[in-house]
Order: sequence, then structure tokens, then C-alpha cells
Amino acid sequence: MSSRLTGDETALWKAAARVLDANWTGTATAASPGLYPHQWSWDAAFISMGLARHRRDRAETELLSLFRGQWADGMLPHIVFNTSLARHAFFPGPELWRSENHPDAPRGVHTSGLTQPPLHALTALRLHESATDADSSRAFLARLYPMLTAQHRYLARVRDIAGSGLIAICHPWESGLDNSPAWDRPLAALRLPPTSYAPAQQPHTLPTGEDYDRYVRLVALMRDAGHAPGYLRESHPFAVEDPLVNAVYLASTHALAAIAEIIGTDPAPHRERAERVHRAVLDRLWDPDTGCFRARDLRDDRLLPVITAGSFGPLLDPDLPAPIVRDLVDLLLSARFAGAAGYPVPTCDIQAPAFDRAGYWRGPTWISTNWLVWYGALGHGLPVVADLLYGSTMRLVRQSGFREFFDPFDGTGRGSHDYAWSAALVLDLLGARRAPQAA
Repeated sequence: MSSRLTGDETALWKAAARVLDANWTGTATAASPGLYPHQWSWDAAFISMGLARHRRDRAETELLSLFRGQWADGMLPHIVFNTSLARHAFFPGPELWRSENHPDAPRGVHTSGLTQPPLHALTALRLHESATDADSSRAFLARLYPMLTAQHRYLARVRDIAGSGLIAICHPWESGLDNSPAWDRPLAALRLPPTSYAPAQQPHTLPTGEDYDRYVRLVALMRDAGHAPGYLRESHPFAVEDPLVNAVYLASTHALAAIAEIIGTDPAPHRERAERVHRAVLDRLWDPDTGCFRARDLRDDRLLPVITAGSFGPLLDPDLPAPIVRDLVDLLLSARFAGAAGYPVPTCDIQAPAFDRAGYWRGPTWISTNWLVWYGALGHGLPVVADLLYGSTMRLVRQSGFREFFDPFDGTGRGSHDYAWSAALVLDLLGARRAPQAA
């Protein structure tokens, strides 16, 4: 692998940096100023990795800005709202969440009441790995570490709904793969009241109609129950153990152990938690009949039928058994995913009835999921898979720019333009190519 960027890669680097500069608000990075003007947790973690290659100061500010929205119980919300914007600049905005009414929510900061995949400890560790000033980076890790451990304590205490060691999502938006067909069955079981919750008019790139009513209904149920752990455990109608979310949780738990060592704190509790999550992912989410990981619906204790890009999330587990790694790679390269897509990886099994090449998280390729599979492949010494993901991601942005998502067959860009995590993760990929030791 070349140790320097080619001219074409240098042009990509500059273009990606321009997107991040344009989306910078002074304290955080808007996911996409026109459509997503606030700060999203999942996005901020990815964006920080790219900013670390471009503007280290902004990478640290990005994470600290996100954590100012952390609740007293440790919950890290999936949206921290930019209060300088009109309250109705985005739906669902602060008027739906009403975080100011919850005693654990931060004062003077409007947030959502959901969380998202806890990628942040892994992000912080990657920032440290690419740092040029080790002492300054270590000081930043020491500052962030209590916030990260509080986040993980919340997940272990409140979201281990089944007592299995795995965390459950209580809303599709918590998965990071919002409209994935994996959630169709538990959403279909949700009973709606006779009146509609969602506004009649929604931006065309967002889900609309009855499905959106279901998403908002779940928000209202959690909000009205005060996000109480007992309610989530016993009564909330949507509770799913997802392989991608739990793989990210596991990777960040390993990262917490590494951070603890770096700052001189005991890593043992994080290692013990990681071992428990590792065993539970294999015991509860691996399906030997289909040779892949599948999400488990806790309300009927069954694995959900649709196979998505989330099935490859456990490649982030460094201790994943070799036979399972081979099965996942075979599935990834098959005609159900990369083998039949000109621009992999599609986010849903191409052969599934629910596959939709243009549907939001129902088939298109996203740079975020490509990055996660790339990172997992590197960890398992799979250069062919890693190079496939690197190359396909670069072809996407060369052809269509830094779009929100892409057609997996012809690479057409879809959704928002100048999407921040697309630009940021291209910077991270290019930076890892230029400095392999940072990967």
C-alpha cells in the first residue's frame, strides 16, 4: 500500500476538508446544513475521526459539544439541538422531546430522549492513535473518560433489558440504521392510537405516513413514561438486541479498557464487560442456520428475519471465532451483498423482498457502514475485504460527491449533499492509507 497520497487522493482530501469546514458551526458540525442542522451522536463520532486528520482542535470540540447534552444518568442523547435555529427548523425538534421537563436532562441544552450506537470511546481512542502530541491527547482522554464510563454504565444498567449482557434499542432511530427493514416486524406489532402523531407535511427524504406515525408514537410513549428503566424493561413495545449496535458497544468497551490503561486507571472492569458482551453476541444473535448474525426481538424472543449490513457489525469483535469470520466474509462477498452490487455494501440483502435500492437504509450503500466493515476487516487481517471497501468508497465519492447515501448498483448519489460523515470518513480512510500505523 502506498505511503503517500496520489494526486487524485489529494484532491479528494481537499474536497472532504472543505465540506467539514463549511458544515462547522463554531462548536459542532452540522450533519448537513440544509436538512440536518443539529448535532447527531452517531454522526459526531464519525465526524470526529475525520476531523482528527484535518483539525484536531475541532475533533475534540466536537465530542465535548456532544457530551454537554449528556443526561445525569449517563444517557447520551442522539440529538443535541442547535438552539440558535428556529424550533421548527427540523422535525422532530425540541417540542416533541420536551427534554427540559426531565430531571436528568442538562439545563439550558435541548436534546432528544433517545440514544445511538456508543461508538464514542472507539472514536476517542482513534483520536489518540493519530495524535502528534501524546501528552495533550492523554489529557483529553482523561477529561473525556468519566463521560464515556457514565455512558456505558447507563447502557449496562438501563438498556440490558433481558439481563443478557447485551443492550437493547427501544426505537429504530437508536440503531443508527433508522428505517432498516429489520425493524418492520416489531413496528408492525405496534398499535397506534386513532389520532396521528406526525405532522401531515414531512421533508421528502424522511419517512412519511403510517410508518412515521409509529416512530413518533414510540417517542411519545418513552417520553410520557419519563424514560423510566422499569417501563423500558417491562412495558415498552419495541425492544431489540441488534448485532451492529452491540458490536459497536463491544468495540467501544475494548477501547475504554485501552483508554483506562493510557490514563493510568484500572481497565479490568471494561475487559470483564467486553468478555460478557462477546459471549452474549455469539449465544443470542448468531444464527448457524443462516450463517449470520440477526437482531433479536425481545418482545417475542425471536430472531428477526431480514438480514442487513448490521449482520456484519460483529466483525468489530477482535475475538470473533475464525469459522464465523469466514461465514460472514462469504455472505458479504456473495450475490446477496457485495457480489451483486457495483458499489457495495448495500444495507439490505439484495435478494430480500424488502430490499429497495433507493429506500432510506433499505438498500443503498452508506459510507458509515462501509467504514465499519472496513475497520472490522482490518482487525481480522482481511486485506482483500478491506481493500474492496476502501476502493468502493472512493469510487462512490469520486463519481457522486459526499452524498448521504448511494445507489448500490450504479453509484448514484442520493439524499443530502455535502454530508459531513461521508466527508469525514473519507478523510479517515485517506489518513489511514497515508499513515497505516494509525489504522
